[in-house]
Amino acid sequence: MTLSNRLPDTLTDARHIDLHMHSTASDGALSPAELVALCHQRGLTHMALTDHDTVAGVEEARSAAEPLGMVVLAATELSCQWRGINIHVVGLLPDGVQGALIEGLVRQSEARRTRAEEIARRLERIGLADALTRAREQAGTERPLGRPDFARALVDAGLVPDMASAFKKHLGAGKRGDVKMHWPYLSEVVEWICSASGVAVMAHPLQYGLTRRKRGQLLNDFMAAGGEACELVNGFQNPDVTRDLARQLDDRGLFGSLGSDFHYPGGPIAPGTMSPLPRTSLPPVWTHPTLLDAMVSR
Repeated sequence: MTLSNRLPDTLTDARHIDLHMHSTASDGALSPAELVALCHQRGLTHMALTDHDTVAGVEEARSAAEPLGMVVLAATELSCQWRGINIHVVGLLPDGVQGALIEGLVRQSEARRTRAEEIARRLERIGLADALTRAREQAGTERPLGRPDFARALVDAGLVPDMASAFKKHLGAGKRGDVKMHWPYLSEVVEWICSASGVAVMAHPLQYGLTRRKRGQLLNDFMAAGGEACELVNGFQNPDVTRDLARQLDDRGLFGSLGSDFHYPGGPIAPGTMSPLPRTSLPPVWTHPTLLDAMVSR
């Protein structure tokens, strides 16, 4: 397959770009190299590896992408809070990790480690012996542990029949294993990205359960902190709501981004899979002056 590295001028024509995916460096099922191979198979030419609070998989992904003529943009999806709501911000990082983001990623990793230890302690009280070790075995790598790893450990130990039951009984909202994270504020996370000469992108703004008015307030605060782009499409979305979101972003002069939010094969989402984009005058995020060189020549 011959791939072209020409970047489209509009979001609507971006059929070979996916700027939101995960690997085993965080909570994805494929290694970075395996993910790149799948992206190539599906005809993608440009991708961002946006693992949660880490860039650990980027070099492996780039090494796998280079002989295929693909572009891999360094990136990470950072967790933060806004008015008590958990929010995610993607940092697109053409110059890699630098500035305040270095210490920021250390803090995020430590927060995830502390949370995993507390989840393990709580689950041991309901009968999951050596919970931390069991969850690590399920993860299969040294990445930070998440609730899905503990859910698989519960299933493997025979304490619940399946993942859904694990969350319903022990790990879902309000359950014993639902340990809240004390994430940094939105403004601080955006500042980290800006300090690394990156572009801050609001991730999946339609997934936070906000009214249109509150979503507008979120975008306003995000921009005030230095945010410059927002995902117009993340996986599958209602087309009417997507068109309305496009108007909100256009009114604010934000760049538009897009991604599948791919985590694992076999589900409804695959690399490059997302709802059709509406016709919009939003400038694509890859036309941002900071990203142009990185998106063409990496």
